[in-house]
Amino acid sequence: MKHSSPLDHLRAALADLEGRGLLRTTPRPDDPDAPSFCSNDYLGLAATPAPALPAGAGASRLVAGEHAAHGALEQAIATFLDVDAALLFTSGYAANVGVLSALVEPHDLVVSDVLNHASLIDGIRLARATPVVVPHLDVDAVARALHERVAGRRAWVVVESYYSMDADAPDLRRLRALCDAYGAALVVDEAHAIGILGPGGRGLSAAAGVHPDVVVGTLGKALGSQGAFVAGRSELRAWLWNRARSFVFSTGLSPAAAAAAHRALQTVIREPERASRVLALAAVLRDGIVGAGAERVAAASEGDPSRPRVLGDGHVVPIVVGTEARALALAEALTRAGVAVRAIRPPTVPPGTARVRLTVTARHSPSDIERAVAAVRDAFHALA
Repeated sequence: MKHSSPLDHLRAALADLEGRGLLRTTPRPDDPDAPSFCSNDYLGLAATPAPALPAGAGASRLVAGEHAAHGALEQAIATFLDVDAALLFTSGYAANVGVLSALVEPHDLVVSDVLNHASLIDGIRLARATPVVVPHLDVDAVARALHERVAGRRAWVVVESYYSMDADAPDLRRLRALCDAYGAALVVDEAHAIGILGPGGRGLSAAAGVHPDVVVGTLGKALGSQGAFVAGRSELRAWLWNRARSFVFSTGLSPAAAAAAHRALQTVIREPERASRVLALAAVLRDGIVGAGAERVAAASEGDPSRPRVLGDGHVVPIVVGTEARALALAEALTRAGVAVRAIRPPTVPPGTARVRLTVTARHSPSDIERAVAAVRDAFHALA
């Protein structure tokens, strides 16, 4: 008797995703002549050739993978953020999963914003903690959760500093004050802010005058390399070195990637005008899209659902159009017009809030922004 393959069920599951407009496939390489508005290379540094260093670490850093480039970058990050120490991870996902699963214990209270990145959610799950998930940016809900926690339980408040799907930010000052009042730790993922937002590109915690207990940042966005870091007290680094499984049981970050990120960090410090230029261009793009017919709202769930809605501020410009079909149609129309974008659909964003997200980088020119606005205006007319 011939048995079916154990993976035969995937054919039907993939067909179901396709039918609902949720199937992801490998995209074609972008046209090099078309300005990309879907890259996280915010400062335009990713295309710079890496320094001539080993491509791989060769082993876990606890064994034989320690290289001088690791320590040099970690010290530079710690100095940049005015903290004691930093530890490098191989990706932002590995950093968030590693830090939360290493710090949080099953009986701890974890207060988590509903729009936190999947890596933060998975880190909480790996810690076997049951989080209190609060509405997006709702500081009062955070306060209630901390107030109602069982006495003696450690508490953690976990947020991103800049939510790239909504281009908005939490009130970090109020969150820091709440954490101090209730003896909770504040964990802030600065992935989309480091290098581009805040004084000297030091992120939105620095802009708020706040010192989180744990800062996470990536090397693969504004710093144009690959990998991530966790920064804070020296005891935090020592604990993660010993207990963060995604660090301990992974080959160390590529020395070439570490050196490239170190060089990019020096560029951030030396050339703050790069970030200023990106933010100025993004403001022009956002205003242009509103002028093209989009409604500007504070949250994806607000406004007229039949009309495109533009969210937030900063270098990311999300255009919410509602259904998966409309997001795919908008992305396709913009791509045909020579503006490289992608449709963002559930589960990345909540159902009914599918969108196209445009990211502005230092590689864009004013004419690229004009081209994008014109393409969006034409696409809006076609979608109406």
